Formats: sequence, C-alpha cells, structure tokens
Amino acid sequence: MTGNPYRPPAYALISAGVLGGLLAGFFGVGGGIVMVPLLVWLARVDQRRAQATSLLAIAPAAVIGATSYAIGGVFPWLPALLVAIGALGGAQAGAWLLRKLSLGWLRWTFIVFLISMATLVILTVPNRDVHIEVDLRGALLLLAIGVLMGITAGLFGIGGGIVAIPALMFVFGIGDLEAKGISLLAMAPAALSGSYSHLRHELATPRDGIWIALAALLATPVGSLGAFVLPGEIANVVFGAFGLVIAGALIAQSLRRRGTSA
Repeated sequence: MTGNPYRPPAYALISAGVLGGLLAGFFGVGGGIVMVPLLVWLARVDQRRAQATSLLAIAPAAVIGATSYAIGGVFPWLPALLVAIGALGGAQAGAWLLRKLSLGWLRWTFIVFLISMATLVILTVPNRDVHIEVDLRGALLLLAIGVLMGITAGLFGIGGGIVAIPALMFVFGIGDLEAKGISLLAMAPAALSGSYSHLRHELATPRDGIWIALAALLATPVGSLGAFVLPGEIANVVFGAFGLVIAGALIAQSLRRRGTSA
C-alpha cells in the first residue's frame, strides 16, 4: 500500500475492532459482514482495503475467542480440526464456483437457506450437555460442514460460522456453546493465514492491524462471557435474529447491485 498514504482515523479502526470482537466472542462468527461496511463508512477506505483490514481483527478475535471458550470448559479441538480441513477445500470450491456460476441465483438461494436456518435456530432449544463424539460417520459429517463453511466464505465473502454453527447444532444435536467453540477454532487458521497474506501484499497496513487487532482482543472475552451467561434458549433466539439481520443485509446488497446494473 505504498501508493496510498491515507491513514484511517484510530477511532474508526477501534470501533470496527470492538464490534468484530464482540460478535466473534458472542456469536462465534467473524463479523466481517458488519465490520466491512463500518470501515468503509467511518474509516473512508475502499471495499478491498476494508475487507483486508477486517480480517486483521477476525484473526486475533478467533484465537482469543477460542481461548475464552476453552477457559470456560469448551475446547472441541478434534471436531474443529476436521471442520477446518473441510473449510480449506470448500474455500477453493467456492472460489471456483464464483468463476463458473451465476452469482445472482446463488446469492438468493443462500439468503433463503440462511433465513430458514435462522428461523429453525430460534425455534430450537439447545442442549448444552450434549457433545460430539467423533467416529467415522461424525468425521465425514464434520468435513462436509467444513466444506459448506468454506464454500460460503469463498462465494459470498462472509465468515462461514453463520452457516456452520446451526448446521453443527442440527446435525449433532449439540448446544450453542460447543458449536460456537468449533466455529472459532476452525476459523482461526484461515484468518491468520489470510491476514499474513494481506499484510505481505500491502492490502492492509501494520498500523491499521495493530489498532483493530488490539480492540478485538479486548472486546472478544466480553462477548464470550455474554455467551456463557445467557441461557441457551435465549442465546439461540439472539443468534437466529443475528442470522436474519445478515440475510437482510445481503438482500439490501443484492437489490442495490441490481439497481446499479439496471
């Protein structure tokens, strides 16, 4: 970014990092769907730089969020490893599909799927005493959920946790805390790798990364505490509502693009 000397104000980076950290800790997701427009609006950067900078917050938020859940007794490392492996392949598949298929119907299909999943989460009472036991069938299902998570990220540029968490809850019958812990652990390697790549190619700056990462580091444990304190049935309603908000944001984005191309 040597050709762009613009330095976004620290308060904009801190605001985005705090929001990203709270979302990561409480919902187990990346938060880029909210952080990117916030950076564009407050930090006055373009879309590409906003996406690269938001990932610098997601990386530490995922690591600290997973650590916070582990301190609370939730550390499903083996399921998370399988999901992460699937997500790596899924991201490549998503990138390939992005080049080959019409994004319009894919986006609307995903929106309908997201609304359906969010509604089911709202109507589901989670059982936090159920945990995943990894056998051959379970391992294959976890890999498949990871592939779905990666495809979602590759196609739509949002964290796959919003899809992986309800999928884990429905397929394995686990509670929200374990599903969020798996999502954060699975998200961390890709986020760290992506952050390194963005810094190396100067799509984001170390100065921006320090501000947004520090804010995310401080905010994520607060979000994680909220996830543990809130009863499971209420947490599901809040998570489902969050999914509906994301679906609404994607609908608005799709309509804007249609209006621009018309």
